[in-house]
Amino acid sequence: MSDLKAVKENLVPSGMAQVGIITKYTFLDYFRSRRFLILAIITLLIGGLLTFAVGYYNPAGFRDTPLGFYSNWWGSVTTFVVILSGIFFGGDAISGEFQNKTGYFGIPNPIRRSSIYIGKWLGAFIASTIILGIFTVITLGNGLAYFGFNVPVQFWESLLFTWLYMVSVLGFTFFFSALFKSSSIAILTTVILFLFAFGIIELVASTFAQIEPWFILTYGAGIISSVFIVPYPPHIMTIDAGPLNITTYIATIPEGIAIMVGYFVVMFVLGLLLFERKEFT
Repeated sequence: MSDLKAVKENLVPSGMAQVGIITKYTFLDYFRSRRFLILAIITLLIGGLLTFAVGYYNPAGFRDTPLGFYSNWWGSVTTFVVILSGIFFGGDAISGEFQNKTGYFGIPNPIRRSSIYIGKWLGAFIASTIILGIFTVITLGNGLAYFGFNVPVQFWESLLFTWLYMVSVLGFTFFFSALFKSSSIAILTTVILFLFAFGIIELVASTFAQIEPWFILTYGAGIISSVFIVPYPPHIMTIDAGPLNITTYIATIPEGIAIMVGYFVVMFVLGLLLFERKEFT
């Protein structure tokens, strides 16, 4: 009896092996899916339209200096590409297990739920990194065409912050994907929060309530564009607007990194706990 038990235990992959297998097939599912192709096309279209606009219309600030080019090109668009990646690859990653009933086939097998969750997140992370890489190549291609190999160090810093923001966005979207059993609700909630709600809350908190919106992920992600400003802008600025004094807050680099890392850790753990406890009924 003990020999039979030992054989069965040897046939079950370890936790790390399970994560590796799920990561591989999750990424392959994404890579072969229409959503990956659609998002890649959207990214190429954004890059193509920017290339045409900068090359043909020569808008102010783009072709004056390398820092100005990368600031306007990268700082204004890249967060939108990251949010789209989070929505496309994370919005239904976990909720689809419930809605499409695929969890019924995996959960009865000796596979840890944590392995499923982590493996799916890593698969989405790899797919999102490729999309971000496409936009990075387009950006550098245009920068090299106008300024040669004169790439400011601020761009590489901003690229690192963007990658960290992508990690946080995926952690956030996976949490809502685990919270709801409906993929459409999970995706819609993510879209509303990132494209509308976070910006409104940040504006109300900083402008009207005069409170630093350190609790908003997009506020921390502001370092992606702020790093291009030399010297780096002050943490608190007061603007005299007639009878009103408007106070604006700009996250410092350590603060922005802490906010994004904190969001990822908290949301990733909460999403995993939800997935561990949710019943397949």
